[in-house]
Amino acid sequence: ELENQLTAKSKTLDELKQSLASNGDAEQTPEAQSLRIAELCEMKDSIVNQVAQLKASMESILEQWRAYDEIYAEVSLMTTRYLYCIDQCKPPGEEVSLEALKKQVKTLQ
Repeated sequence: ELENQLTAKSKTLDELKQSLASNGDAEQTPEAQSLRIAELCEMKDSIVNQVAQLKASMESILEQWRAYDEIYAEVSLMTTRYLYCIDQCKPPGEEVSLEALKKQVKTLQ
């Protein structure tokens, strides 16, 4: 998408350069036209550099999101396993009261 936008802007700039060069506007001298064309070229180069920086930044961000997704899936699986183990370790029925635990300890002693 960014490349398409850059291509469209480049074409627009090229059309403007051609238009300025071919029209020979009476209000602008050839020197002024040359300066304007140079400005447009600088703008085009700036846009190209910004797009390159944006692409690099987006690639880095996407890589970080991929890593996040992988880690999140791993943590989610471990959490599910942990909750399953806790659920399996509970004695049947309700939570064990302190008195019931004391009785079990006495019986074991």
